Amino acid sequence: MEFKTLFTPMKIGTCEIKNRIVMPPMMVGFGRPDGCPTEELMNYYEERAKGGVGLIITEITRVNDDHGASAFNQLAMSHDYHIEPMRKFVERIHRHDTKLFVQLHHPGRQNVGLMIHMVPLCNAISKVCKSFPKLVYKIAPAIGDKLIEKNLVPASAGPSKCEPSKVAGGHVRGLRHGEVKKLIQQFIDGAVRCKKAGVDGVELHAAHGYLLQQFLSPNTNLRKDEYGGSLENRARFITEIIQGIKKECGADYPVVVRLTADECYDRIGKPGKGYSLDTGVEYAKLFVAAGADAIDVSSAAYDTYNYWLEPTSFECGWRAYMAEAIKKAVPQVPVLAANLIRSPEQAEAQLEAGIQDFVSLGRPHIADPYWANKVKEGRSNEVKRCICCLYCIESMMANAYHGKHGCCSVNPALGEEKRVAALTDEGKGRTVVIVGAGPAGLTAAEILGRRGFKPVVFEKEKESGGQLNLADKGPHKDKIKWCSDDLEVNARKYGADIRFGTEATVENVTALNPYAVIVATGAVAVRPRSIKGTDGANVYTTTQILDGSVKLENKKVAVIGTGMTGLETGELLALGGNKLTFVEMADTVAPGTWFQHIDDAMPKLEKAGAKFLLGTKLVSIDEKGVVTETVKGKKQGRIDCDAVVLSLGARPVNALAKELEGKIKQLYVVGDANKVGRIANATAAAYDIAMNKIK
Repeated sequence: MEFKTLFTPMKIGTCEIKNRIVMPPMMVGFGRPDGCPTEELMNYYEERAKGGVGLIITEITRVNDDHGASAFNQLAMSHDYHIEPMRKFVERIHRHDTKLFVQLHHPGRQNVGLMIHMVPLCNAISKVCKSFPKLVYKIAPAIGDKLIEKNLVPASAGPSKCEPSKVAGGHVRGLRHGEVKKLIQQFIDGAVRCKKAGVDGVELHAAHGYLLQQFLSPNTNLRKDEYGGSLENRARFITEIIQGIKKECGADYPVVVRLTADECYDRIGKPGKGYSLDTGVEYAKLFVAAGADAIDVSSAAYDTYNYWLEPTSFECGWRAYMAEAIKKAVPQVPVLAANLIRSPEQAEAQLEAGIQDFVSLGRPHIADPYWANKVKEGRSNEVKRCICCLYCIESMMANAYHGKHGCCSVNPALGEEKRVAALTDEGKGRTVVIVGAGPAGLTAAEILGRRGFKPVVFEKEKESGGQLNLADKGPHKDKIKWCSDDLEVNARKYGADIRFGTEATVENVTALNPYAVIVATGAVAVRPRSIKGTDGANVYTTTQILDGSVKLENKKVAVIGTGMTGLETGELLALGGNKLTFVEMADTVAPGTWFQHIDDAMPKLEKAGAKFLLGTKLVSIDEKGVVTETVKGKKQGRIDCDAVVLSLGARPVNALAKELEGKIKQLYVVGDANKVGRIANATAAAYDIAMNKIK
């Protein structure tokens, strides 16, 4: 397919972008406490510019250090000393005919109280003690959550005193009138510094529930002065920033507003709260009238997280109607939008339909920095697609406490792309045998192929994927299989010999006289013998349900365990008309699981009438059901049911590795075969072995 519109230039204000592909803002965590770009950060962005994207908009960039810093490893344009480091950053992006806009940001009530006043303090102490940030990273994980839980942190600053953010917690204070005026000037000053640094334009982050959008929402803006009340008053904070930037930087300096078009409260059962699309359209009109050169359409806030950063189950393009409504309202300026675009065909179709003028590919550029060039060169099949697993945001949030960056399940080389691109033929054609064509095995095969080794992959099944061939069987989870499909394409590109339907044995592995062997044979579902009745005819594992070998319809089913595999299996069972009762030892559903996945699954299960017994353990199983016992109080109970489905985890399969010990000098066990984990754990471990361990 020819993607004519996708690769046609277009202007935002006076700035011409070489194509319609935008890498929108995404905080990954490559910065440093003083807000200057690190070498690692510049490498990360430059690799995307080299990959062909037309416009890069930086991650959230603060204009206020005191109550406007969202993270230690965040960019900033809050001081004049940021200008020259930003200039060097811009020059590196411009080398590749890519434009750079900076997104100016303040978190407002969505800030974590632990961050209030912390950056100025950290920067001041670091001048006399350079190791202080490392000390903060050691202390913060231990005490941060406890302080927030007990509300022993400073209040975050919002338009007014209001309910705390669902994610940030803590408490919120209202900005004083003088602080509002000061913040307006700080946004303007940030834009002036950007222009001085050679940045091509700025974006104001009025989306996802951050401060600028909080001024727009009647849920968070309860002010009684000229910045609250009517729609026009609530928009005033942003319109005055736009007008101030135009006055100080010139009318031709591009200003984009990233706008939550709809807060989406109705989608979580709270209609009437916040504002909806009709109001979002009116805001877009006001901002364009004030001088905005483009509207970057997004949706939702932290309270409605899944409706701006979607999990796997969401349909591609589901929110295109929002961008279309904005485009119709402000046809005189370009409209940018993400719209969960995952293929060039979808991108081209939405451009051709006039839904939007630019396609924002955020997570797709984390997954594959070379998305644009691969598509332009007719290599779309080589694109590593984002599977919406949300590990990028989950890992970024977790690692921020430790001074580390976010990670990607399908791209374990995140942050090391420059190193991978520079690999030489050091393998000299030496054979490395890889057992298993799941995500770990295929990742190792690609990297070893890039290094000049000859990867030979044994896979006993007729297709690649391993455990992903179960994970993608839940309702609307088909994107999961993209991971192994794309890894297989890239492994083959770099010379991997993948032998399907071939079970690895000591004999056929050693017959190849391999330089090294990587065992990535996965895991199998646990069926504990210690619990009476788990071998009964009415007892099944999640594997049997997901692979379709067992079909249950209109039955009473007890599901033991509420990890994500259990919940997703439950969703599939619910489609069959089964009545579900979940049994979970912990006091919460899916303990340790990223909250967005739970928020995605629970409404569907609750709608299907599923019941949850928390703090309850399985004692035994018989032909009529299960016997349970509460963890506290040891109170016994019984669930009468037709079938029992065990979701009690998995155990590694690594017998071959034990048989190969002493026969292979370089022998590695990776992925679930070593330690049961997630896709990201498997690909990261395989990448490390293939990149660093095999010499």
